[in-house]
Amino acid sequence: MSSTVGDDPPRDAFSIAAAALIAGEGDDLCSPLRAVVSMPGAVISTLGSPMGSETVCASTRLGARIDEIQIDLGEGPSWEALRTRRPVAASDIQVDGGVLWPGAWAALRELDVGSLYAFPLFVGAVGIGSIALYSMAARELSDADIAGLSTLAGIVSRTLLRRALSRLEAADGDAENGPYSRREVHQATGMVAARNGIGVDDALLLLRGHAYAAGRPVRDVAVDVIARRLDLNL
Repeated sequence: MSSTVGDDPPRDAFSIAAAALIAGEGDDLCSPLRAVVSMPGAVISTLGSPMGSETVCASTRLGARIDEIQIDLGEGPSWEALRTRRPVAASDIQVDGGVLWPGAWAALRELDVGSLYAFPLFVGAVGIGSIALYSMAARELSDADIAGLSTLAGIVSRTLLRRALSRLEAADGDAENGPYSRREVHQATGMVAARNGIGVDDALLLLRGHAYAAGRPVRDVAVDVIARRLDLNL
C-alpha cells in the first residue's frame, strides 16, 4: 500500500476508535471507522453464510447503495476482502476493479465513487462480512491506516458474532442450563485460549462461532477440541 500525502492520524486515534467500538452501544459501528481516517462514508455488512447478506450500518444513503450493489451482484471489493481475508484497496475506483468485479465496478463508477477500501470481518474460520470505507475523490490510505483499520475490523468481527450468538440464544430460550456451562466447554475454552494466546472470553467466542457456522452443538465441538481432532486458530 502506498503512503498518503500528509500526516497519518495521531497514534491514539485508533485507540479512541477501538474504545468506542468496544463500548459499542446501539447499532452505529460505522462512525468510529469513518472518523478515524476522515473518510466521508463507511458501511458494514454481513455476507454469505452463516449470517446471511445484509447491511448492518451505513453512514450515508450512498453507503447503503454501495452495499446494496455488492450484495445484489454477489461481487465487489467487500466480497473479495472476505474471500481473501485481506484488505482490498481501490484507491481510484474509476480505474481499479474492472477485471476482478466488472459488474460492481461499472455500477460503482456510475455513482461517481472515487475510492473504496474493504476490510474482511471474520473470527477464526468463521467468515462474517466486511467493512467498506469510501470517498468521492481518489484517495490512498497509508500502511498505518490499513493496519489500524484491520485491527478495528477484528473488534467489529467479534461484536457482530457475539450479537448473532446472543440472538440465537434468545430465540432458543435461556441457555443457563445449556451446553455453554458444561465441563467440556470450559476445558476446551482453556485449550483454545492457551493455543492462541488469547483471553478466555475470546476463546469461548471462537469455540461458539465455529459451532454456529458448522451447525453443531458447542459441546460436541468442545469434545473434538479436547480430543485434538479439531484445532481452532485465529
